[in-house]
Amino acid sequence: MHSPFPGMDPYLEQHWGDVHLNLISHAAGMLNERLPPDLRARAQERIIVDLPSAERSYFPDLRVVERSGRSGTAVALSGVIVAEPLEVPFLEPETQGFLEIIETRPQRRVVTVLEVLSPSNKYAGRGHDLYRQKQRDLADGAVSLVEIDLLRSGPHVLQVPLAQYPPAYRTPYKVCVHRGWKAGAEIYRLPLREPLPAIRVPLRETDADVPLDLQALITQVYRHGRYDDIDYTLPPVPPLDADDATWADELLRAAGQRPAAAGG
Repeated sequence: MHSPFPGMDPYLEQHWGDVHLNLISHAAGMLNERLPPDLRARAQERIIVDLPSAERSYFPDLRVVERSGRSGTAVALSGVIVAEPLEVPFLEPETQGFLEIIETRPQRRVVTVLEVLSPSNKYAGRGHDLYRQKQRDLADGAVSLVEIDLLRSGPHVLQVPLAQYPPAYRTPYKVCVHRGWKAGAEIYRLPLREPLPAIRVPLRETDADVPLDLQALITQVYRHGRYDDIDYTLPPVPPLDADDATWADELLRAAGQRPAAAGG
């Protein structure tokens, strides 16, 4: 079971809540196999509560409650007249997962934070504000930060502003690595049409980097998540641009995920 795409599967964005949790879990396992004996990768989470906004899209923590069709009507219940409430949608808190690489002793110091971005990091709201504050706090604390953005939707929020990216690096997906002891940062190209790279995850300044193979990670998440039920006959959300849509259509037809073109 594998995705028909050679790199990141754009259809996984529609299942991001589940995909994100699996990415964090599998990345922790892959890193722990390579970390020095006194370091551990641990999954952490934070809770974000945002007020509804017409300018905000919520993924996927919006509970839709069916209205009863009645408002303010009194009904008899066990001999007591009670008012009929109006049921309204309730926005549940969103849980954002991330990884911390920590020392096992003596004070369990955080060495590196690895973030796989979620929509709430990218869109205006409390989650976005907290993420920006976290970027500043980690930089001030000389903690390394690895940012992995596998979402085509939403504005650019990685530490290095998009204006500083050379045109060849303004790909649909991006990785930014800031080493806590250095002023600069490292960026990676992640084109749609190519396999994802293995990236360097920094630890302490005296440690060798550990590799994280993003393509192997996505392949593992796709297989364990059993995403073979994706309907590739439909366009992904958000849609691809015209050139990529044509490329994806040919790819999916060749993989048997879409009907062959007439006369083909």
